[in-house]
Amino acid sequence: MTTDTSVASGAAMRAGVTATLDLIAANAERAERERRIPDENIEALRDAGLFRSLQPAAYGGTPMGADEYVPAIVDLAGVCASTAWATGLLTQHSHMLALMSAELQDEVWGDDPNALASSSVAAINGCEEVAGGGVRLTGGWGWSSGCDHASWAILGFKRADPTLGGMVIPFFAVVPRSDYRIHDDWHVAALRGTGSKTLVLDDVYVPEHRIESIFALFTGTTRGFGLHGGIFHAPFMNWFSLGFSAVSLGIARRMIQVYGDKVKTRVRAYTGARTVDSAAASMRLAESHHQATAAWHTLHADWVAMTECAMEGRLPTEDESVHWRTNQSYATKMSIEAVDRLWTAAGGSAFFDDNEMQRLWRDSKMTGSHAYSDYDIAAQRQGRHLLGLDPDMALF
Repeated sequence: MTTDTSVASGAAMRAGVTATLDLIAANAERAERERRIPDENIEALRDAGLFRSLQPAAYGGTPMGADEYVPAIVDLAGVCASTAWATGLLTQHSHMLALMSAELQDEVWGDDPNALASSSVAAINGCEEVAGGGVRLTGGWGWSSGCDHASWAILGFKRADPTLGGMVIPFFAVVPRSDYRIHDDWHVAALRGTGSKTLVLDDVYVPEHRIESIFALFTGTTRGFGLHGGIFHAPFMNWFSLGFSAVSLGIARRMIQVYGDKVKTRVRAYTGARTVDSAAASMRLAESHHQATAAWHTLHADWVAMTECAMEGRLPTEDESVHWRTNQSYATKMSIEAVDRLWTAAGGSAFFDDNEMQRLWRDSKMTGSHAYSDYDIAAQRQGRHLLGLDPDMALF
């Protein structure tokens, strides 16, 4: 359950975010053009308290339940999906950092409570082990959303885990901005404003206290587990990924609004018929509305359940973990379908660069392209679980 303090903090934060929406909407085209989140957006959302939402109170945070936090990301996505995606991740990374060592948390937030971390968690690179502990990392880590506004980065890499008999599994290393450079290769068709560029490291030493394994982060056995109670008594993944489906849903809600406004005034070429009188137009709008509404309710139920589980001081069951992970992907699938249905009937003018609908459609499609959002993978995980089969470790 969320506490009265959490609800109050969540209400204040969401009101603060609401006050930023006009600014962020006005900056949406600029974010696309510059391929990064405008600094003004970041400062406005910092003032609104968004980045404190999943940060420990010991460092000035105002931790709140997922059901209090995530609706603000949905709201943001309705005016600028790129801002919502990147700032959501910058916020959600604080929950992960709160599970890691106290020494690392002091390094990140001790002198700068406003410090943010971006990430590139796919374990595509290996490491060089260092005698006495720690690793050296070299290579490129792509897709680091919001990296222009971060002073730390969370990077995935492969390493043998002695607690698992030497099995090579993903680990995560946290490195300061001084240890990497940003390679600007973010030239994409959608979510352009996220600035998800590549971070490049050249023989960087990472001490052991800045490293955790994915196994430890899943099982509550990290160095920092238990340092902070409440929402931090939880595995990292479900909280880390809260924004993916939320952004997709926010886009769908906005598309429904924009399409409805267009239908009310649209006159068909050649015939002069009013689209508002078309049964097909109203039926498309209704079905997309129902899908977005269903996505909202199923996600909200999970946000509440995730929060209650953490506040009760217990780790989720396998049933809960699999459902929360795969249901986020299904909600994304429904949201994309809701957008596609309306886009198909939006007409040729929707393709013009200055038409908001084409950006909504492009951004919606990309929300489904993240590995976490792949419903083919999610459905296999859920299906195997329902059949009582062992988890397939090849399915993320």
